[in-house]
Amino acid sequence: MSQLSSATLQRPGTMQSNTREAAAPALADWASALGRVGLAALFLWSGYGKLAHLDGNIGYMKAFGVPAPELLIWPALLVELIGGTMLLVGWKARWAALALIVFTVPATVIFHAYWAVPADQAMNAQIHFMKNVAILGGLLTVFAHGSGRYALDRA
Repeated sequence: MSQLSSATLQRPGTMQSNTREAAAPALADWASALGRVGLAALFLWSGYGKLAHLDGNIGYMKAFGVPAPELLIWPALLVELIGGTMLLVGWKARWAALALIVFTVPATVIFHAYWAVPADQAMNAQIHFMKNVAILGGLLTVFAHGSGRYALDRA
């Protein structure tokens, strides 16, 4: 009996499955890049907003009892702008994600403490809290898997 190729032994539809499996890494590369762009956009927009509306953001921080808001606004906006830029271009993305995680956790607890606001504000605060939990999930994914193929680091 002659040898049969592995393609001959495949079940019907397997070739299509292999084609999809070959396309999966390319889609994952693009998904990784687009995910980084989305996360970066949020932090770049927020950091720019802090810089453009410095007095209003300092007042917001004061309203939540943040100590020395005139001083702390600067590291906050720098973490967002620098970390966001690093995510955007995929340079040291794991470190950027880690820095943004360290920034986002206390910001979430301080500014979106839905358990400590009046009932008429609880739903809005909870939505923002959960949005930040989702953002943390995205940042943890970048931290775990790196910047991906379409990045300066290509890791």
